[in-house]
Amino acid sequence: MNAEIIAVGSELLTPERLDTNSLYLTAELNKLGVEVVAKAVIGDDRDRLAAAVRAAMSRSEILILSGGLGPTEDDVTRDAVAQALDRKLVFQEEIAAWLTERFAKARRKMAEINKRQAFLVEGAGMLSNDRGTAPGQWVEESGAVAMLLPGPPHELKSMFERHCIPRLARMVPKQVIRTLFLRVTGMGESDLDELIAPVYKKYTNPACTILAAHGDLQIHLRARCATEAQADALLAEVGGPIEQLLGDRVYSRNGDSLEVVVGNLLRENHATVAVAESATGGMLGERFTSVPGSSDYFAGGFITYTNAMKAELLGVDPQLLAQHGAVSRETAEAMAVGARRRTNATCALSITGAAGPDSGGENVPVGMMWVGWADAAGAMAISRQFLGDRQRIRTFTVQMALDVLRRRMLGRK
Repeated sequence: MNAEIIAVGSELLTPERLDTNSLYLTAELNKLGVEVVAKAVIGDDRDRLAAAVRAAMSRSEILILSGGLGPTEDDVTRDAVAQALDRKLVFQEEIAAWLTERFAKARRKMAEINKRQAFLVEGAGMLSNDRGTAPGQWVEESGAVAMLLPGPPHELKSMFERHCIPRLARMVPKQVIRTLFLRVTGMGESDLDELIAPVYKKYTNPACTILAAHGDLQIHLRARCATEAQADALLAEVGGPIEQLLGDRVYSRNGDSLEVVVGNLLRENHATVAVAESATGGMLGERFTSVPGSSDYFAGGFITYTNAMKAELLGVDPQLLAQHGAVSRETAEAMAVGARRRTNATCALSITGAAGPDSGGENVPVGMMWVGWADAAGAMAISRQFLGDRQRIRTFTVQMALDVLRRRMLGRK
């Protein structure tokens, strides 16, 4: 079965509010083997919401609406669902009595407007709310079901767990959804897709999604099968050839970030690392120290933005800087050597380059970045020219530096 989610409320269309309910609902539906195929945020407009409800129930077996069940005029979910299904709203005396009692227990007089919450869509079942005053509703129509849930997350979660999950478990065919999550670095999104598309395009199940952000690529293979064993077998059938094509460019199979992966490699090898940064101004050190426990392997770092600081803090020869410039192989190597020597770390990484918007007086193109490496065996440096704005260039370079460390720790070039 497929599901759709509609978050109701004009406030969710502003930059101040986020729809977090749909993330929770998606996770719970996936546990039942239900795929969420569409999500929408609709403002407090009854006609627009009714049209969205009508369309969703015509193509998916499950629809969940969150929000819009309060007592005010802009709470339009009940009215919109009734309009979409061409049904009446029916006043329920027992719900009104329950609401009155709930207010009385809180020593409050219930306003007349709260009685709007006692209306159910004709034929709907009420879902009791143990955390608030807005009852939910379970509405079935032509083989599909719509669940009307309150917007506050603590109310929605309690109602969904107590009422909806047990009912869905009885009506949903037994299925599981399993995901193979590969993280890849060191190549572009289009190159990745060109390489693996001949494999995944042979299948509609599992579905393949490729996500890209700042030099970090993610491949999601989602298999939906009757049993976990079948899903795992299908993921292995498709994921195995993909992993073979990608080789060591796959750095994680469990969702771990690159800084977590390299941190684990350092810890396993009882090694430490230091960093020396020019163009990235501390971004590489931040990636390392964002991981809890990184003090086990991160020795420290230097932000040497000027040539004077490169010479004073890292011991880079001023004549080397004058001859080759700050953005050069020689300088990147010397920075890494200096950082390792100053900290007694097992190894060191360095970054220098022209991140833009200009080259800062260096005779190199904007986007030319060098990453240096030093260990007991010596020093080396590699360069790449990245396109884009300053932030993009710096972010891609930090990702490149972490991958240099990963590959060196694995004994690869």
